[in-house]
Amino acid sequence: MIMAILVMAGIGLMLGIVLGWAEVRFRVAEDPLVEKIDKILPQTQCGQCGFPGCRPYAEAIAKHEADINLCPPGGEHGVRQLADLLGVEFKPLGAGKEPKPKSVAVIDENTCIGCTLCIQACPVDAIIGASKQMHTIVANACTGCELCLAPCPVDCIHMEVIHESVGNWKWRYPVFPIHEEAKAA
Repeated sequence: MIMAILVMAGIGLMLGIVLGWAEVRFRVAEDPLVEKIDKILPQTQCGQCGFPGCRPYAEAIAKHEADINLCPPGGEHGVRQLADLLGVEFKPLGAGKEPKPKSVAVIDENTCIGCTLCIQACPVDAIIGASKQMHTIVANACTGCELCLAPCPVDCIHMEVIHESVGNWKWRYPVFPIHEEAKAA
């Protein structure tokens, strides 16, 4: 019995060593430009740019397959940052891509039938609930992407604009730009 345990532990140890070596040996280096572009994007994962999320959009920008002005949640400030980073000319937001005010989804609890379609559509897991039970939105996690509106069969979800007040106000943009050299120090 002890011999079998030792043999299994030895096999596990050897497989761990082989997998660790393979991870180091076959590591795929990621494009640092994609990382920088992704940090500029708002991370709403809304798909308004035509891509399934911010990371695929960043990869398309880095490969010159997409324009820098397709992200409404990023607004003109995001487009300016991308233009500065890539050394290209600033372009206003694309046609039909007007920035919307910051909003959050709200579920009418009396109308919700608990179908879970909104939960499946939410890219940031901001909706909680169970099948045949009322659902609710975690307001702090909701990015306002509106992807939960279309799948709802009873139209119990609506968007509420978040009005800026002293309680929820924060700097939208850094006051002083933080350069990569300063971060490294």
